[in-house]
Amino acid sequence: MKALIKIGGTLLDSAESRARLAAEIAQAVANGLRAVVVHGGGKQMTRYLAERGVETRFVNGLRVTTPEVLDAVLKVFAGSVNQELVAAFVACGARAVGLTGMDALLTEARRMSDELGSVGKPAQSDARLLDLLIENGYLPVVACVAGDRQGRFYNVNADQMAGIRRSAVRADKLVFLTDVEGVRGRDNVIHSTITPAESRFLIDNGIATGGMQAKLEAAAEALYLGVGEITIAPGAVDGVISLVLSSNQAGTKLIAEVEVADHG
Repeated sequence: MKALIKIGGTLLDSAESRARLAAEIAQAVANGLRAVVVHGGGKQMTRYLAERGVETRFVNGLRVTTPEVLDAVLKVFAGSVNQELVAAFVACGARAVGLTGMDALLTEARRMSDELGSVGKPAQSDARLLDLLIENGYLPVVACVAGDRQGRFYNVNADQMAGIRRSAVRADKLVFLTDVEGVRGRDNVIHSTITPAESRFLIDNGIATGGMQAKLEAAAEALYLGVGEITIAPGAVDGVISLVLSSNQAGTKLIAEVEVADHG
């Protein structure tokens, strides 16, 4: 089985949480899972900027990325957050390799707007380097930084990056590990399954906002691209990796509308 696992930055903020998830993923890899890990680091980024007196501004949930912020993106996402996670995997016996989307142009992005600055939308992926690493027993750990053919860096949403990267590596499962229990509906109850149409309803009605909106939109796009199974799972739960990979219930599973019709 091949899986792409996206880890939210909040889950990586404490050494204990980072070590636990690294141990769970490393064990799965030791048991035969072929995996790629994509990670964010927004909480760490906001703290880094605040410590330096740099204002954090968001437009439609995306961080406005000035040259000063982009420099921080490289230092935090591609630097400390990425390498601390790689180190946690290495401590668990995994042969982890830290990367960004700029490496071999794994993720090519296009500038979204002048207002957002150096924020990019992933346009395409080249999985050859990842495939080479996986086939030789390595665990790629990719920070949410992309590039273009002119050598420009872009700050990209980690959920969007995970979605397009999964398509490129042809993973069987796409897992979003987050700091919430799953997708909450308008009744505040966690959905066990949800369709793209239901996701759009939650977004359009202001129920799913911010990070959850980004995850649902990335998941819907990944379904469209042919992902077999997508789960938004609570990363704080012990054993969550085993639960998700064994298809036991954990969080919310994204399903296509046709599956709903088949069960009706």
